[in-house]
Amino acid sequence: MEIFTKQLTPIDFDRGLVLPPRSNLEPLQHFQGTIELSTIVESAAGTRLPDPVTIHCSTIRGSLVFKTGWYDIARYVGLKSGDTVTFYQEVNGGAQFKLKVKNVC
Repeated sequence: MEIFTKQLTPIDFDRGLVLPPRSNLEPLQHFQGTIELSTIVESAAGTRLPDPVTIHCSTIRGSLVFKTGWYDIARYVGLKSGDTVTFYQEVNGGAQFKLKVKNVC
């Protein structure tokens, strides 16, 4: 189930990844404050990071924001402004979160 797709801007690297207003927040609604999301990171070609990354999702000024873990992903994968990320939940015997990355050429 897709939660959101977002084309990245410079702000996403400075202040954290703010989830778009039209995100499907149903899978994230049962938390207060900060939630840790163990996330598998996958390139558009299907290559995965060796280990899941824990992303901290917090509420800041009424918006959900990925902070800790997000910066590690951005640095490790080499994300830049204009790249697109899709964050979704896949349920196969247990909930898993995945972040699929599409780099601009």
